[in-house]
Amino acid sequence: MKDTLQLLHRLSAHPDSRCWYVAWSPAPCWLPAAETELSGFGVKKGTVGTVSACCQMDTREPSEKSPGHPVEIIWHPPASMPPPVSGKKLMATFRKSVHSGTFQLKVLDLFFPQCLTVLEGHENEVKCVAWAPSGNLLATCSRDKSVWIWEVDEEDEYECVSVLNSHTQDVKHVVWHPTKELLASASYDNKVCIYKEEDDDWECRATLEGHTSTVWSLSFDADGQRLASCSDDCSVKIWKECETVDGSVDGSWKCVCTLSGFHSRTVYDVAWCHLTGALATACGDDGVRVFREEAASEAEQPVFNVSAHVSKAHSQDVNCVAWNPKEAGLLATCSDDGEIAIWNYHSDA
Repeated sequence: MKDTLQLLHRLSAHPDSRCWYVAWSPAPCWLPAAETELSGFGVKKGTVGTVSACCQMDTREPSEKSPGHPVEIIWHPPASMPPPVSGKKLMATFRKSVHSGTFQLKVLDLFFPQCLTVLEGHENEVKCVAWAPSGNLLATCSRDKSVWIWEVDEEDEYECVSVLNSHTQDVKHVVWHPTKELLASASYDNKVCIYKEEDDDWECRATLEGHTSTVWSLSFDADGQRLASCSDDCSVKIWKECETVDGSVDGSWKCVCTLSGFHSRTVYDVAWCHLTGALATACGDDGVRVFREEAASEAEQPVFNVSAHVSKAHSQDVNCVAWNPKEAGLLATCSDDGEIAIWNYHSDA
């Protein structure tokens, strides 16, 4: 039986605008209604007790009625908060507010729709936010070419502990290692940077070069030993952390595989499923692809093949792919067509 990607649901979340980002809640989150609108957010109760949330990318300029448009959302990890508090918070990035003249990040409470905290400091649009697995650190990146790291205390007070300026162009994406306090960022300068804290200060430990155009997104595998990057050059690269002779890591990374020739346009997003090892991509050709690694391939020279491909998964560019963290094979996608699609990926492997 051939691997399949079957459409389960299609949601018209934002029919008048683009849907830029979709994210699964990391833990069950019970909402008072099936759908709640929060300043451009659509929050929908999904399957297996989780919630899929999407963010509307509004192309209009901010106005008094619309003080800022959300660009991306991310759920707070559940590890540091006991149920039922787990998964109730979203961090959102916003465009410039006409009220304050600043670029804002907002922490939202979904049980009682309200803004809990506003973070300011970036000098241009904030493009991406990411919680560390512990929930105590938050990374943000911006068109101002910087990456900021914020520390969050038990009282939900936020303090910027580091501003990193390792990129020479807009920073598009940040992602944390799944188990370590190790951060990666992607940029218009075609590079990926890896950061780690040393002597109470954050620094760039490695710069990964190989893409020939903008790097749009990044995703670690389940154990964090490999990192996938996708780019405007229509390729996906797999990077592996280098090991020394005694088996320890030395902080450097190398490209061990390039997936090229599979995408005809920009690859906007990549997501590594931590339950199955499948790799999904979102592409500007309206397609969604799932790649599987050959079981017999070597760690230093892995081989990935297309396992499933839906050529017209959406009617316009696919912007984001997100694997459900609890149910293997459940995939969410969103698009410029304003829709969210929920898929079931089945593999015989």
